[in-house]
Amino acid sequence: MSPDRISKKRRIGDRAANSVLLWSALAAFAVCMPAAAHDDGQFTNVSPAVRSWFRDVKSPNGVPCCDIADGHRTEFQMRKNQYWVPINGTWTPVPPQAVLNNVGNPVGDAVVWYSVYGGRVMIRCFVPGGGA
Repeated sequence: MSPDRISKKRRIGDRAANSVLLWSALAAFAVCMPAAAHDDGQFTNVSPAVRSWFRDVKSPNGVPCCDIADGHRTEFQMRKNQYWVPINGTWTPVPPQAVLNNVGNPVGDAVVWYSVYGGRVMIRCFVPGGGA
């Protein structure tokens, strides 16, 4: 194969890799955008320490779960060593990579952060109840 042809393939491969990186970054950013959830005053009496915890908690891969208006207190079940949470009336499995252990839990109840895209639920983070 000629050097020009190899160089052209390499450029195409580089563009594809850059495109994947760009889309990945946009997807990570977009995860919090629909959750540009708004505070309608329901969080007025939340202590600064609790607000700070919601703002600072991150997924195991380092992506912020988002903020207090994005986290939903929830009940949960364990089924075959996996957490399940009800979202919009449907019990949904929590991906193991979304489970946060040893991050504290100032509210005591389980908390789940999720978004719905095209009818599909995407769970970003889950903290079990009881401060697991």
